[in-house]
Amino acid sequence: MEPLIIVDGANVVGSVPDGWWRDRAGAAARLRDALAGRDTAALPGDITLVVEGAARGVASIDGVPVEAAPQSGDDHIVALVRDNVSHRSVVVVTSDRGLRERVIELGASIVSPGQLRATISYGGHRDST
Repeated sequence: MEPLIIVDGANVVGSVPDGWWRDRAGAAARLRDALAGRDTAALPGDITLVVEGAARGVASIDGVPVEAAPQSGDDHIVALVRDNVSHRSVVVVTSDRGLRERVIELGASIVSPGQLRATISYGGHRDST
């Protein structure tokens, strides 16, 4: 079974200082699209993008389901790990130290936002203003 890769959308988007705070939903949509266009040989597995706050309206697309956290994105990611780790390997993409500790305790592996960005064409979006 393919691993489940859970992407902490806010953390990955926030790792690129490109003005994402002016359009959180747009930044999350760009990340989603980059995940959908990934080289599956370089990044194999089923990807779920978790969004929160102003990015909650970002829709799923083929290959990248988007889950809007009803409250805390971290708590939603922990619940996804808990629901899946007993029957498949789970990888969480985040640099959030507290979240990392929580999901490692449950048996998940960690990939940093930088490692993820190295495998997809996501560098954020540069504003000209």
